Amino acid sequence: MATALKIVVERHSDGYVAYPLGLARGVVVGQGDTYEEALTDVRSAIAFHIETFGFAALEGAEDDPILEAFVAETAIPAGAP
Repeated sequence: MATALKIVVERHSDGYVAYPLGLARGVVVGQGDTYEEALTDVRSAIAFHIETFGFAALEGAEDDPILEAFVAETAIPAGAP
């Protein structure tokens, strides 16, 4: 059975950045000039991450899946540490 991961894709002025939510271990990031390139790159990075750390890097993703992801915004006061 496949493990489903939610992927966040951010658009920046110089391209796209993509990363999965809910990994049990480590951080994985992909990038590209287009949305599709960033998704392809992050999928490749996830595959490499699993080759390196094993499926233990995904433990918990199936047991406690992310049902929804939200983007929130907050203001940080000037001079805050």
